[in-house]
Amino acid sequence: MMSRRDFLKIGGSLLAGSLVGDHGMASAAKSFTGNPDRYGMLSDLTRCIGCRRCEAACNKANNLPEPKTSFEDESVFEEKRKPYVADVQAYTVVNRYYDSNGKPVYRKVQCMHCDEPACASACPVVAMKKSKEGPVIWNEDVCFGCRYCIVACPFHVPAYEYSNAFTPKVQKCFMCYHRISEGIVPACAEACPVEAITFGKRSELIKLAWTRILSEPDKYIDHVYGEHEAGGTGWLYISGVPFSQLDFPMDVGTTPYPEYTKDFLSMVGLTLISWPALFGGIYLMSNHRAENVQDEVVDSEKEEDKL
Repeated sequence: MMSRRDFLKIGGSLLAGSLVGDHGMASAAKSFTGNPDRYGMLSDLTRCIGCRRCEAACNKANNLPEPKTSFEDESVFEEKRKPYVADVQAYTVVNRYYDSNGKPVYRKVQCMHCDEPACASACPVVAMKKSKEGPVIWNEDVCFGCRYCIVACPFHVPAYEYSNAFTPKVQKCFMCYHRISEGIVPACAEACPVEAITFGKRSELIKLAWTRILSEPDKYIDHVYGEHEAGGTGWLYISGVPFSQLDFPMDVGTTPYPEYTKDFLSMVGLTLISWPALFGGIYLMSNHRAENVQDEVVDSEKEEDKL
C-alpha cells in the first residue's frame, strides 16, 4: 500500500526528473549552431523578374500538385500568397510589390532554414531538425502531428495538410534536400534564368551579398536580410527596396529562437510528463484510501457478527 509520504517522494522525483530533462533540451537547443560549411541560398530581389520559373521547377522537383492557374498566369500577383495555405499547394511562391517609382519588385517566399530553427527546438519528437548540409528537414515517420513547429516559427512558414484526413503532412520548402544530398543544385536556383537565386555555402553567400551591396551602393540598401535575423537564416536576401515594404518580418530580432522556445519546451514537459504523473498518483492514493475504508467496514461487520 502506498503511503502519502511515498507518493510525495515519487511525485517529487518525477517532477524533478522532468525539470532536469527540460533543462537538458534547452541546453541542447542553446548550443545548436550547425555545420560551419552548411549550404544556403541568396535571393537578389533587384534581379528577379517574376517569371515564376522557380515555382514551376519546385513543383516538378517535389512532385507537388498542379496549380489551379498556370505558372504563366500573372493574375496570381493580384493577391499576396503564402506557401501551402488554402489552395496554394506549393513550397514557394513569388509575390509582386512596387517601389516608390511604381516599378515592380518581386519577392520569393519559402522556408528561411534558420541556423537555429525554432521549429526544430519546439518539436518534442525531433521530427523537424537542422541537417548538417543546411536545410531544415522533416521526418514524416516520426511526426505525430502536434504542430508545435507551426506555432514556433517566427516566419509563419510550416503549414499543415488539414484537407488530408488520412495522411496529413507538415508542408514547407526543404531546400531540395534530396537534390543537395546527391550533389545537385536546388531546382529553383537551377531554373532561374536571371541568376536571382544563388546556391552555395552560407558563409560565401554572405560575402557575395556584401560585395554586391558595397560595389553598387545606389542599387542596394545596406542590409543582408537573414544574416542576423532570428539568429541567422540559411536563406538570405538583398534588395533595392527596404525589406519592411516587402512584407518581411521586421520584429524577429537577432536572438536565436530556441532561446525563447526553451520556456515553451519546459511547459510542454510539465504538461505532458509531470502533471499526468502527479494526477495519476492522486488517483492511486484515492483508490487505496477507498480500499482501506472498505476493508475497515468489512472488519467492523465481522466483529459485529462475532458479538
